[in-house]
Amino acid sequence: MGRQRKRVVTGEAAPPPRVDEKPTAFPRKEKKKKVDIGKVFINISIGLCIFSLIWFFYALYMRSSLSKRVITLHPSHPVLDANSSSAKVSTERFWGSYRPQVYLGMKTRSPRSIVTGMMWMRQFSDMDVNLRHTCEQGDRLQGYGWMMHDGITLGSKKSETTISHSPQSLSRGWSSAPQAPVISLMFYAAADTQGSLEAHVEDRSRLASITGFSEELGNFKISFRKPVTGESSSAKYASYNYLQTVSPGLEKHSDIVKQSLNRRFVYSPPSGEKRHYIAVDTYKPPTTRTNRNPLTPGKRVPSCFTSRPNQLVGSVMTQELERRKAEFDSKFEKTFGLESKGYSQAHVKFGKAALSNMLGEWATSTARFLWDEGFHQLLLSKWDPQVTRESIAHWIDLINMEGWIPREQILGDEARSKVPAEFVVQRNENANPPTLFLALQKLIEQLNSNPEKATSQPTLPFLRRLFPRLKTWFEWYNTTQTGPLPNSYRWRGRDKDTNLFLNPKTLTSGLDDYPRASHPSAEERHVDLHCWMALSSGIMASIARLLGEPHQDYELTHHVLSDNDKLNELHWSDQLHAFSDFGNHTQAVSLQQEKVYVPPGQPRHQFPVARLVRSVRRAPKLQFVNALDSNTGFPKLEHILRDMRDSNKLWTPYGLRSISKSDPMYMKRNTEHDAPYWRGPIWININYLAVRALHHYSNTEGPYQEMAAALYEELRTNIINNVYRQYVETGYIWEQYNDGTGRGQGSHPFTGWSSLTVLMMAEQY
Repeated sequence: MGRQRKRVVTGEAAPPPRVDEKPTAFPRKEKKKKVDIGKVFINISIGLCIFSLIWFFYALYMRSSLSKRVITLHPSHPVLDANSSSAKVSTERFWGSYRPQVYLGMKTRSPRSIVTGMMWMRQFSDMDVNLRHTCEQGDRLQGYGWMMHDGITLGSKKSETTISHSPQSLSRGWSSAPQAPVISLMFYAAADTQGSLEAHVEDRSRLASITGFSEELGNFKISFRKPVTGESSSAKYASYNYLQTVSPGLEKHSDIVKQSLNRRFVYSPPSGEKRHYIAVDTYKPPTTRTNRNPLTPGKRVPSCFTSRPNQLVGSVMTQELERRKAEFDSKFEKTFGLESKGYSQAHVKFGKAALSNMLGEWATSTARFLWDEGFHQLLLSKWDPQVTRESIAHWIDLINMEGWIPREQILGDEARSKVPAEFVVQRNENANPPTLFLALQKLIEQLNSNPEKATSQPTLPFLRRLFPRLKTWFEWYNTTQTGPLPNSYRWRGRDKDTNLFLNPKTLTSGLDDYPRASHPSAEERHVDLHCWMALSSGIMASIARLLGEPHQDYELTHHVLSDNDKLNELHWSDQLHAFSDFGNHTQAVSLQQEKVYVPPGQPRHQFPVARLVRSVRRAPKLQFVNALDSNTGFPKLEHILRDMRDSNKLWTPYGLRSISKSDPMYMKRNTEHDAPYWRGPIWININYLAVRALHHYSNTEGPYQEMAAALYEELRTNIINNVYRQYVETGYIWEQYNDGTGRGQGSHPFTGWSSLTVLMMAEQY
């Protein structure tokens, strides 16, 4: 038996090795493991993918959440009830000239209305057929617009040829010319997405009446009387044509008529040769398109029309028109007092046309702009405060839960067809000047001056319903449009592509290409927005006090923003002696032809066309911007008044320029395609604010009272005389006026804020 090996107990020394055993080798050090870079890269990639997926789904969630916030309306009760525009609630305003951008058109306030309108064209013209329907700048009419419009029941319109609402499709023109032109008139009616129409034709081609049905109107009938014949009438020689078809949309009416015109018809007057004339014949809709709102021709509806012994036709119509015109004239003089101020009948007629077109445009403009609206309502609130209350309510009822209101409203497909696509989509961080506060200020003044007046009494309950949304709107500006320093403000939404613009535009400010800091940055401070917020905070305080709501915070904000020392600190430039924007700026910029490299031997037409791009010759730095405009602040009055009267800066015989003539950006193109817009021309809305300020200082005791009074009289007279003179010479009120000649330019007719001339004539500020 061999010996039993002794077990080694922990903690005891190991037994010596046996003689026959080999000695144990020394333990080797472990080799350092190499880092597997590939595995590390894979792990990092997996981590990044996971992170990216998490971020992607988070972004989707946030985008969905934010988009819901943008389209989620404010939770407070709407200012206007849902049926406020219905026929039952607002009977007298239900029908009106609510057709955007057509010469003659009517509809109801329903979004799905029965619409009517008129087209016309000259016969036997050497030119191609020129159908008049939608208002086009290129039509070059000698003048058109409303001569009288009371906003409710009366509308009298002037056009190139005075046209009466007649069923005739061909008759002699109404003109005093020796050889009057032959005019085709085309009256039409259409049902927009709902309802039915049926034409009733007599003598094979004369439209005698249209019957139909719609949800709001029920059964209705439009009748056309036979023309009255007589020795001096050519109506018995008229010819008639009739077309009934399906329309793909209101914006396509002109196209449908044009495509249905035919020259095969013969005009046979009792004296003179037979002549072929153009008239509607048949229309075949394109087979590649589906009709969006097909009508049902010939659909019968139950007849329930009541007999109207006193229909508005003939002498009854004439008498009623004369009565309404007399009422309009009386109310106009009572409201504005132009005759009592010594204005001629021609000036008074101009004033009536300006107001009437403003009332007409309130109903019919293609698109409505937020900052335009406040100026519009300064005039309309004098005529009809209810129009102003409704307009403000419609805008404020659009506010979302964040407090944002879109700066532009495009009302329906017919209007959208006239608006460039880039203006349709709007961003919820971008603002527009809160000019509605100007109109609210006027409503408050009317209420305080005469609280018992029937037209003012609805203002207090209106403000009470408005206030919750108004608070959110004001807070939105103070949250999203704040500047880099306390109590400073900055417009968001400046153009990012600085390479193509001489000075990046700021559409959100309403002043478009008005020159601001050359290089947009978060360091900017905008003086005009500061002034708008000072005004708004004061009016918020007034409304809150009127309603018995907490008003101390609004008063404090107004006090701080109106403090001259704070305004001087943020915006006064000792070098320029003016209130200015502040930002990252240089004057050393210009538009230069870009260089396009064309390799030797290559055809030039295969390479991009050289554009004008911005060249910066000196780096920008934080400083006050050099622009001096008629929209600056009010302290430092001596410098402001002197610059205002300087013909090398703002002053012209026609009104104040939009920027100083000595400014480097004066009348400079912003791109090769963009002519100067707010870089010199005279704008009536800004001039109105300047005249209003001068009127205030001319009635305020101080060292510059006389200077302000003299400037007030001279500037007011210059503006009124020029706008009136251009209206007489051209037949239009214009969007803007040339600062060198006074000539109207831009869009026309553009009553809009240019109608503020009436308030300057009346000296109502």
